Amino acid sequence: MRALFEKAQKLNQRLNWSLILGASFFVFVMVSVVRGTYWVSDWLVEHKDAQIKQLTVLGKPYYTKEADIIAAIKEVDLSSYFELDVKLVHSKVQALPWVAHVSVRKQWPDQLQVYVVEHRPVAVWNSDLLLNQHGDVFQAKSDLLSTELPQLYGPEGSEQEAWRTFLQFKDMLKVNDFKLVSLALSERFAWQLWLDSGIRLNLGREKIAKRVQRFIDVYPKMQAPDGAAIDVIDLRYDTGLAISWKYPQIQEQQSKSEA
Repeated sequence: MRALFEKAQKLNQRLNWSLILGASFFVFVMVSVVRGTYWVSDWLVEHKDAQIKQLTVLGKPYYTKEADIIAAIKEVDLSSYFELDVKLVHSKVQALPWVAHVSVRKQWPDQLQVYVVEHRPVAVWNSDLLLNQHGDVFQAKSDLLSTELPQLYGPEGSEQEAWRTFLQFKDMLKVNDFKLVSLALSERFAWQLWLDSGIRLNLGREKIAKRVQRFIDVYPKMQAPDGAAIDVIDLRYDTGLAISWKYPQIQEQQSKSEA
């Protein structure tokens, strides 16, 4: 009996139990994978005709009609849930003029959710384009668009700089009861500002913030001739400024006489 026990101990020492357990686990995993593959295959066959039956538009778009978004989505084949090209849906909706960002997600068993983020227009750019809140250019039209958007002008590629400069001077002037309504940057990088009163400020290319502050400081001291109003204030000087006057009553009378 003792000899048999000693032989069993020697046999146990020879066996590599780690290897045996590892091999057993590998066989178990492979069997599970094969069985899972058959199950998935059967499930796909069973649901191969699954279709998109419900479209949901999220994000509450304001300028883009929901009907236009759905029409863009339906340009894509929705007959198969599994074969639906999500990227194509994304590109179709993204192509709508007011759409800035799109997120498309399928939800089992028959839903398609499209989340839409629109551009938020903050200014008109070069008369026929729009700027969003990030200073990016886009082209779109809408009857809902505000007629009070500021008008910005400048060379191609200067949109973001123009928008940042507008915000800077808008706040600077607003504190002093001036309203900035338009801004222009020339091809030679000279700045001009227009106030709601009709006054135009020529700032030039250098020290433009100091020149705006000079206007703010000097304006209360300006005295207009009888019947005159300020037309242009030229601040392109190291010190001082030059004023051009206009005479609205005379111009009105001339217009009537010409008519």
